[in-house]
Amino acid sequence: MKRVIIVRHGKSVPYGYDDDFNRDLKDRGEIDAKHIVNELVNRLITVDLIISSPAKRALRTAEIYANGLGYDHLMIRQDNRLYDGITTHDFVEMLHGLPATMDTIMVFGHNPTVFYLVNNLVKYFNSDMPTCSTVCIDFKIDNWRDLEVRTGHLTFQIVPSQLK
Repeated sequence: MKRVIIVRHGKSVPYGYDDDFNRDLKDRGEIDAKHIVNELVNRLITVDLIISSPAKRALRTAEIYANGLGYDHLMIRQDNRLYDGITTHDFVEMLHGLPATMDTIMVFGHNPTVFYLVNNLVKYFNSDMPTCSTVCIDFKIDNWRDLEVRTGHLTFQIVPSQLK
């Protein structure tokens, strides 16, 4: 089995749109991320690789998750396409290139891209992706190169409002 966990960045400051790339998290965004990572730890989630948009708010969210999950935040792979809006096709191609030894990856990005990725990786997604939304998708495959769109199983979705 291979697992993809897709996360929308935490709540960000409502200003600085002239420099969107460098917008930071609000305190609430950091708190929400810590609550969700605690829930992931309770569910015994581990990750082999974290890939993040290099935008400040996404990368900071990824660092909070990494620290909580015992993943070295210096090993977070940054991919500009997650900020610019990667297509589902290109995302799947990226996954196809992962080594078979990795079973679980976590990806941090922005709406609407994260919504489209989740929607296109599972058969049916009847939800939205609020800030800090964390969606786990499992694939009944042994090798990443066998991953296909709309074949994933939506295992869970955690949003901050569920944990309050």
